[in-house]
Amino acid sequence: RACPPGAIGEIYIRTPYRSLGYYKQPELTSEVFITNPFNNDPADIVYKTGDLGRMLEDGNIELLGRRDQQVKIRGVRVELEEINNLLRSVAGVKDVAVVDQKDAGGGNYLCAYVVGNGELKLNVLREHLQERLPNSMVPSAFVIMEKLPRTISGKLDRRALPSPGQMLANKSKSAAPLTAVEEVLANIWCRVLGLEQVGVHDSFFELGGHSLLATQVLGRIRDVFHTEVTLRQLFEAPTVFGLAQAVELAMQAGDELPTLPIKRVSREEPQERLPLSYAQQRLWFIDEMAINKAAYNVPGAVGLQGVLNVTALEQTLGEIIRRHETLRTVFVFEDGQPFQVVTPNWEFKLPLVELSDLPAGERENVAARLAFEEAERPFDLRTGPLLRVCLLRLAEQEHHLLFDMHHIISDDWSLGVLVREIGELYRAYMQGQPAELPELAVQYGDYAQWQREWMNGEVLSSELAYWKQQLAGTIAVLELPTDRPRPPVHSGRGASYAFSIDRQVMTALKRLGRQEGATVFMLLLAAFDILFHRYTGQTDIVVGTPIANRTRSETNDLIGFFVNTLVLRTDMSGDLTFLELLRRVREIALGAYA
Repeated sequence: RACPPGAIGEIYIRTPYRSLGYYKQPELTSEVFITNPFNNDPADIVYKTGDLGRMLEDGNIELLGRRDQQVKIRGVRVELEEINNLLRSVAGVKDVAVVDQKDAGGGNYLCAYVVGNGELKLNVLREHLQERLPNSMVPSAFVIMEKLPRTISGKLDRRALPSPGQMLANKSKSAAPLTAVEEVLANIWCRVLGLEQVGVHDSFFELGGHSLLATQVLGRIRDVFHTEVTLRQLFEAPTVFGLAQAVELAMQAGDELPTLPIKRVSREEPQERLPLSYAQQRLWFIDEMAINKAAYNVPGAVGLQGVLNVTALEQTLGEIIRRHETLRTVFVFEDGQPFQVVTPNWEFKLPLVELSDLPAGERENVAARLAFEEAERPFDLRTGPLLRVCLLRLAEQEHHLLFDMHHIISDDWSLGVLVREIGELYRAYMQGQPAELPELAVQYGDYAQWQREWMNGEVLSSELAYWKQQLAGTIAVLELPTDRPRPPVHSGRGASYAFSIDRQVMTALKRLGRQEGATVFMLLLAAFDILFHRYTGQTDIVVGTPIANRTRSETNDLIGFFVNTLVLRTDMSGDLTFLELLRRVREIALGAYA
């Protein structure tokens, strides 16, 4: 297909002056010298160059490197040459090579090897890219070198490139961990951040950490040291050295948490009743009261291009449903209480809707209509299934995969787990190999049982005490000057407005956040509070925000509903400066996270 202006694609050449092919290499010739895809004339041959580029608005073509230089980082396709070109434009950079490296967990991350003058600063390189590229294309690690290793022919010798961890260790031995606690913490950081080595004085947030990754760090610390370190402490001491002191003080004080491990609940009967998690109970109650039963549907549609093995895809989805009990769960109401029940056997069949017989102009419209109808079809929590999948075939090599789940069995993190497992399992089944995904140690029902046992007594009392204090008194309704009055009953009608913030503004926000020990979210929340304060004149601003709530490492690979909504209540009274408000918001956010 022809790419629109600005889109990246492979460059094809069509000219009467092309060569006839590769000498004595008929297979390679037939692979790259192909019939013009825009007509059926067998004599009209075009050449697939293997080069990537994009058409600019002025008609020129920008060359972006070779097709085989594309890599995938966390599921996002990245053009390495585009990053190289931007780094070369930085003053003082003489040579550069951006490559994908493997972290300890087998995941990919980008590393930039830069040759420059002695005054080159890593933060300058990182900020230059952050202003011009999406986060997925900004390297996680930068290495300054005297020269890049090259082969006799002058090409980059990737095998001779040192790992960032090696460079850090060689650069400063004093930055290496000195105590057992520091060493364990450094290993946790490497695993979460996708790095091979970190220095004990490197800032967690300078290395690419954020609140979501910080939660994973705290969960691993709890698992290893059996003691509690708060998100506030990580923000206040964002280095291995500083955090190690907090861990050691807690251990010396005997401040160990009486935490319960999440264990597999005995399934004595095929359809054992299990309690709902607090999050599930919330959605179950809303579903019982709701007029719009499709309000908590989680729909999605994925376009699939190329040859599709429908049998392998059906086998993949069936295996995922077998692996994750929550996808086979229904909800019953007995003896005045809701329970979740796992259906033991569900033979999955992938419905296939044939649209290729329709006129070409109608296929997309019909597919869009079917996707909308599927998204609006309600689920019955009592009977299930709470996952629906359907495959639309628009052409021999063009399909749309529609899926819809009820929110009570999934969340945004779960979609990432689902996509990752589809990729790994489909690849294995296509190659005729057995699935290599390890069996899940626990299931969502085990987590719900654990949560009910853990959240009681003093633990529950302390949690409730915090929120009773935060939500004490009368909470006024936000009186926005809208053109229509607030309806007495929530209707669900409305819209969303999407906009982009200028990259230079975002760079400045991140810099301010580092200075004040705050995340970009905290900065934007403070601005959000100001906006509503200016519109309404009210000083008591209450904002709801969802968090992933995966504070236990056992839950990271589970599909399920873990997300929790926090109430962030900010007091805007007083003659505050923005920095004073930001510090107030930071305290509110850290307290709510804890």
